Amino acid sequence: MQYTIARAPLPLGHPNTDWDGPQWAGIETLDIAEYRWEDSGHHPRTQVRIAYDDGFLGAIFRVEDCWVRAVAESFGDPVSSDSCVEFFVSPYAMGQTDAYFNFELNCGGVLLLRRCSSTTERAWGRPSPMLAAADGALVRIAHTMPPRVDPEITTPTTWLVELHAPFELFGRYFVDLPRPEPGVEWKGNLYKCAAASSHPHWGTWAPIELENASFHAPQFFQTLTFG
Repeated sequence: MQYTIARAPLPLGHPNTDWDGPQWAGIETLDIAEYRWEDSGHHPRTQVRIAYDDGFLGAIFRVEDCWVRAVAESFGDPVSSDSCVEFFVSPYAMGQTDAYFNFELNCGGVLLLRRCSSTTERAWGRPSPMLAAADGALVRIAHTMPPRVDPEITTPTTWLVELHAPFELFGRYFVDLPRPEPGVEWKGNLYKCAAASSHPHWGTWAPIELENASFHAPQFFQTLTFG
């Protein structure tokens, strides 16, 4: 599998969750449609578009959902328990280090973000720290649901979240960052989950071929090429 991150037709930096708007016109859509783990059977249609410009990497998620909840309140709270989408991305090509960021966003726009260490770094005993809240504040986020959704919505609901992450932030946490330009390859995977909803589920874009694997499985990341 592979995905081409197109150059945005308009400058990024100001997300507005306009799936059909000019900022996302012509951007390839991918689907989070692999549900390998035993779950509730609720597999919401989840689509994603990814783009870039000179300053930002942007992603917009559109989810046709049901049983929607959001109770996480602050940066770093466990948003994967809520109705959540995730973008795990490593700024290195396949075969290079597998250190990565895990952007996790619930439907209300609350963000969790770690700099997850590579296999080599883990062998050296290096941790995977949560970024500082000041770093998280550099990520610009828009969302269509209110910040808190409780009680759970039990009727069909389509929601969107959009994030624009500055390349400056990647530069703070990854050495020898390859400059994003046409032909440069990064790697990653994308996910949909809601671990503590009434209908829990765990979906991926690229398959994870381990029976007991978590989303934190960079060996199954796939190529993301800047167009």
